[in-house]
Formats: sequence, structure tokens, C-alpha cells
Amino acid sequence: MPIDQEIIDLVRAIEQSRRVVIFTGAGISTEFRGARPNRGHRAVAELFRRGKAAAVITQNIDGLHQASGIPDDRVVELHGNTTYAHCLDCKTRYELHTLRIAFERDETAPLCGECSGFVKTATISFGQAMPVEAMRRAEIETRAADLFIVAGSSLVVYPAAGFPELAKRNGASLVIINREPTGLDPIADLVLNRAIGETLGAAVGVN
Repeated sequence: MPIDQEIIDLVRAIEQSRRVVIFTGAGISTEFRGARPNRGHRAVAELFRRGKAAAVITQNIDGLHQASGIPDDRVVELHGNTTYAHCLDCKTRYELHTLRIAFERDETAPLCGECSGFVKTATISFGQAMPVEAMRRAEIETRAADLFIVAGSSLVVYPAAGFPELAKRNGASLVIINREPTGLDPIADLVLNRAIGETLGAAVGVN
């Protein structure tokens, strides 16, 4: 993709920042085949490698940011993660392959070995409250950012979509990269209605 003025503006915003937070939605994970990190994920991971990015706040549940090399403690998963399970009561983590082996042996729903609570994939189901700890971490990271990049989110699901607004109110520059317009475009410093992987990849220099 040729380097154009929008990419130049994005590069400049990144270069001038000290602490970048990236907020990702489904759009970053729809531009690849198979459950592997794509160019967008790799570009975000490169910002971490360079010491520019401090955290990823994600609405996705696929674990692809971690698979791209970002440390687990730097990824805030607002809607949980489908690549592992946890106890609904005490939050003990379980790997899916271990649960699958036990289920195939007994054909009973898995129970927690620590407290006998029910174990399910670590995702937030419809009607469940947003995870308190993830929301707290997301707010801390958002307030600390001087550049907040939204990548692939339509910004219609609240309270998660409130983080870009908080970042802007707190003095951060706001960049939105999304194929379709969003309701927060009017308050953004830079809006790029284009492919996430191509755009971030070009700006960061990742193929």
C-alpha cells in the first residue's frame, strides 16, 4: 500500500506519543484466515516491542494478541477469552484440552477442583456483568495514555466504548481506524476509514 497523507499523519501521532493504548474490536480479527495473528496483530505487537504501546484493551475473545507476542498482563480482555476456561466462583483457570479429556471420560459438566463450582470458557455471556477487574485495569490504562488508537471497533457497545471518550477527555489524542464510520469520529483527532491490517502495518513497517 502506498504511503499517503493519512499514514503519514498516523506515523507522526505515534512518533510524538510516549504511551500508546490500543483498543481493538472485531474488525482487527476479521482480516485473516485461520486462528493466527494477522498483519494488524503483528503491527500492534511491534509497537509493544519498540516500547511505544503500554496496553491493549480488547473486545475480542480469541487470544490473538497474546499469540502475536504481547504479554498476557498487558492485554485487558473486556469480554473474556475463549481459549481457556475458568471457575465461575473462584476464577481458577483451566486449559480446554484438560477439560475435554475429563469430559470425554466422564461425560459430565466440569466442576472446579478447588471449590466445586461450575467451569466454563472464560467469556462474558450475554446478560453477565462486565468483569470488574478488567474494567478497572482498562480505566487505569486509558487515563495514562497520551495516544489512544481504536482499531476495528464500531464503538457501539457500552460501557466498553466509553474508553475512547475517557481518553479524549483526559487529554489523549484519539485515532480511530475502522472500515465504517463510528459515532466517535467527530471527537477524534484522526479518522482512517480503511483496512486495519494494511493501515497499521504500513504505519509501523510490518508486512
